[in-house]
Order: sequence, then C-alpha cells, then structure tokens
Amino acid sequence: MLTEIQTFTMTPLRSAALAGVAFALLATTIPAKAQETDWPTRTVTVVVPFAAGGNTDIMARVASQKLAEDLKQPFVVENRAGAGGAIAANYVLQAAPDGYTIFFAAAPQIAVLPHVQKVNYDPIKDFTPVSAFGTGPFILAISSENPAKTVAEFVASAKGKKLNYASGGTGSVSHLSGALFVARSGIDCAHIPYKGGAPAMTALLGGQVDMYFGNAADIIPFVDSGKARIIAVAADKRMSQLPDVPTVSETYPDFSLSSWNGFLVSSKTPKAIVDKLAKYAIAAAKDPAVVDKLHKLGVEANGTTPAEIAAQIAREQPQFDLAIKAADLKQAQ
Repeated sequence: MLTEIQTFTMTPLRSAALAGVAFALLATTIPAKAQETDWPTRTVTVVVPFAAGGNTDIMARVASQKLAEDLKQPFVVENRAGAGGAIAANYVLQAAPDGYTIFFAAAPQIAVLPHVQKVNYDPIKDFTPVSAFGTGPFILAISSENPAKTVAEFVASAKGKKLNYASGGTGSVSHLSGALFVARSGIDCAHIPYKGGAPAMTALLGGQVDMYFGNAADIIPFVDSGKARIIAVAADKRMSQLPDVPTVSETYPDFSLSSWNGFLVSSKTPKAIVDKLAKYAIAAAKDPAVVDKLHKLGVEANGTTPAEIAAQIAREQPQFDLAIKAADLKQAQ
C-alpha cells in the first residue's frame, strides 16, 4: 500500500522535473535558433577595399542590392581604400563579429598582400570565407598599332627589344599577371605601375607602354572601337564573352591568376550567420538578372559555398606565390 502511495506521489514530481529539464534545454537552444532565423535585423555594412567605381565596387553594389531585397534589410556599401586593402580588412576585424560588418574582398587581400608586406591580420586564421560572388579574368591587351595577333607573335616580335607593361598598381593582380607573363615568355619588359586600370589603359592607348593585363570592363570598349587588341585571357578557360580569344595557358600552361571577389567575415562570426549569408549570397550570384549584369562587366558569376571558396584559395596560392616571385616583390618577414 505504501508502495502504491509512493508511486502515485512521486510520478508527478518526476514529470515536473523532466518538464523542467526539457524547458531548460529548450531555453538554451532558443538564442541560436533565433540568431539563425532573425539575422539581419538592422543595416549590414559591406566593406569594399577599393574606391568607388571599379569592378570590385560595382560587384559589391550589385550583390548588396540583391541581398537587401531578399533579406529585407539595408546592405550599405562602404569604401575603405588604402594600403592595398589592409585598411578595409583591419576595419572589418575590429568590428563586432556579429554579421553586421562584412568584407567584400578581392583575391589580393588574401593571396598577395600578406605575403609581400606586413599586415595586422592572418588571411587564413582571422577570416572565414563565405562565398565567391564573381570572377573577372584579366585579359592581355596590346595597342592596335602592334601587328601581332597572337601571344606567340607578340613574344616573337618582342625578342631583342626593351618593352614596358602597365598595371593598375604594384602588387595588383594586373601587376602579377604581367610579371608572370614576362617571366614565362622570357621577354625584356619593365613594369610601369599606374593608379588604377583607367590610367593604365590610357598609357597603352597613348603608346607609353606595350602591353597591359586588365579587367574586361577597362579594355573591351577600346577593342570595340579599334584602338586596342586582346590577344589572350589569363584564366583557366576561355571567356564566354570572348570565345575566340585563347587563354594564355594555351601558350604557357597553367597560367591563371583568378581575380575573384566575394564575401568574407571575421572568423569569430557565429556559424549560423556564416551559413545564412552564404545561402543568400549563393542565391544572389545565381539570379538571372545578376548573372546578366556581371556578364556585361566581363565577370563570371560564381556563388560558391564556404568550403568551395576556402578550397579555391588554397588551390590558387602556389600560382600567386610564383607571380609574387616573378614580380620580385619583397616577401613579408
């Protein structure tokens, strides 16, 4: 009888205790779940490491507009140019790692800058790659006054001469592409850096330099007008916009310096936010209207996962290392 009474009175107590445990467990999961579903609840700042108007800036604005539409919160682009992108990178890392300050980076901030000068960040340990949004291959242009139609013809005509090549700045992908080409081809060609792609292109058109690796957006308009000629693309495969133009790799194998742009965040950012940003960034890059806008810039839309962009960064680093060596840039100590 006593056993029956004990059983009767203890069962509700056990039930209450179990209910308390269940509630406690539920309470601990609520913040993470809310974080996953609620972010963003206010304005997100997208930090661009270059001045307004360039390819990176334009891509950041295209991406930000789409993210704002889909996530129902403002995504505001903030340009923080200087020190090759180190200023922007440090700014992002100094902000709270809560997903409200994100980095729309370019390959040089990860693959080049930390290897040629002292910076206050570790590109691998301090940042989490989220998604590559678009890749704009650099294309090799020469003056239309030069009769060469192919890489082989250009190199043959350059033998025994002293030439110059332009870039959008020391340490830029433009510079590294030119340096690697000079090293692989064996021509005598000096580097002339300019403050951006537009003045570099102007120098090519004016005859101050003999060749220039630049963005398609900087070069194609002048090709269409007959003032310049494209002889190769520094990419793994031919561009859909220029299907008849061969890659440099067709003459010099394994010649490709990817000029990707995409989202990175502080490595301290919660995974739930990283995953959600990646999900929407991937969707944005695959949106037909966005793909069309990027195509007109000479940019291939990507939309890679965090794992894919991390693997891409690791895979491409050896090629950047070769280009850094070819450019004789001082390695960071």
